[in-house]
Amino acid sequence: MKILYKPFGIIAGLIGARIATAVFKAIWSHIDEEEPPKPTTEEASFPKVVGAAVLKASTAAGIGATVDRAGARAFHHLTGIWPGEQRPEK
Repeated sequence: MKILYKPFGIIAGLIGARIATAVFKAIWSHIDEEEPPKPTTEEASFPKVVGAAVLKASTAAGIGATVDRAGARAFHHLTGIWPGEQRPEK
């Protein structure tokens, strides 16, 4: 039954990626008026490039964990089966 979670998880991951991108752009717009620099942008300073990369990665990780957890809880609610790891019974 856990195999049914795979498509559910993939869809949740795609939604999470979209949300993370939107949240990153919203946060970056409060930091700088320009677009976030890519590592190969010549005019961008090193701290600005690294800061943008760190912010993007942390936003993606946080949103990804939130969406994964919400998806697992929704799947559990619908099927009664937890799709991930469980604590071993003592």
